[in-house]
Amino acid sequence: MSAGTLYLVPAPLGDGPLEAILPAEVRGIANRIGHWVVENPKTARRFLKLYGPERMMAELAMSALNEHTRAAELAALLAPLEAGHDVGLISEAGCPGVADPGAELVRLAHTRGIRVAPLVGPSSILLALMAAGASGQRFRFHGYLPVEAGPRLERLKELERDSARHDEAQLFIETPYRNDAMVDAVLQACRRDTWLTVARNLTTAEELIVSQPLARWQAQPRPELKKRPAMFVLYAGR
Repeated sequence: MSAGTLYLVPAPLGDGPLEAILPAEVRGIANRIGHWVVENPKTARRFLKLYGPERMMAELAMSALNEHTRAAELAALLAPLEAGHDVGLISEAGCPGVADPGAELVRLAHTRGIRVAPLVGPSSILLALMAAGASGQRFRFHGYLPVEAGPRLERLKELERDSARHDEAQLFIETPYRNDAMVDAVLQACRRDTWLTVARNLTTAEELIVSQPLARWQAQPRPELKKRPAMFVLYAGR
């Protein structure tokens, strides 16, 4: 018996109709899959109901994969694939395997000779980079920066230096309720001619993208960022 395929299924970045962000073929594949590996079964079931409201969620087999999953537990998640079933991998939001614990399962699938198929869908990292006007030739995603004020300022200064030296866009995220504190830190740490992009609520009706030098961030009213998912892009290049 041949192994199944591990499908990497993108999840929405927020509320909105699936047909606006996911191709029909992706939705069709997801509707055929009965085995899933997910970060959170509750939110995954809510998401999958959008694919096919008529489906019986109780019939779907779901296994959890998150930051608490031990490396020794990964092999068991591949068992349905090795038995010939297709499996869908979903992140909490966005693309599986990108800033996501699913990357370890994908790597193990490759070592077992299991086909891995990434499906088209929204990536907050790439969408923010596309809209920033920063360098798309060289960029890095850093995830979360330090929470403590001192280390955070030093890290931002380091990112700005690297951006200027290598003409490189620097991308990072923050816990939504600390978004305003992040903008304050960038204003404190970086030069006035360095650009900051904030991409908020991407792909939703409340999407807002502001990309401008810090001098303008300082002079103009700030958009509403509190408790809104956002991606930050820092650019001090040419």
